[in-house]
Amino acid sequence: MIDLRYVKKLIEMIDDSSVDSIEISTEKGVKIRIAKNPAVHGSAMMSAPVAHVAHVAPSHAAPAHAGAAPAAPTPAARAHGYLEVKSPMVGTYYGAPEPGAKPYVSIGDRVQTGQTLCIIEAMKIMNEIESEYAGVVKEVLVQDAQPVEYGQALFRIDANG
Repeated sequence: MIDLRYVKKLIEMIDDSSVDSIEISTEKGVKIRIAKNPAVHGSAMMSAPVAHVAHVAPSHAAPAHAGAAPAAPTPAARAHGYLEVKSPMVGTYYGAPEPGAKPYVSIGDRVQTGQTLCIIEAMKIMNEIESEYAGVVKEVLVQDAQPVEYGQALFRIDANG
């Protein structure tokens, strides 16, 4: 896990400099992108710097083959026959890019792997949460502006839908 004090310090440094954005990857496969102007980088959430934290497969992992089927989810990732997308951190859930905007996804929407499902705010950093699965959203398990815990189920997705 990454030290959020480190991320906060990076944000302060970027905010006080003429640099517009920075991207850092760690040896453990964590990628951080901080940008002053979120509209330029695909998010209109806020005017302060934005950091996106994404887990990336470590470089020593076997490469995925283009035609290979995705790995089967573990039994713990399934609930009620659906795949669960869980919160990777503690924070506040937001289903839309800004108040009053259309939500990223709704029940019945078809989603693709890597598609943004929501934002979780942690320490004034807006973290885009991407779908780990392709399928149809069957349940949205949290409400807008609700606090969420690490590992809490956010969505249920039917991969067969």
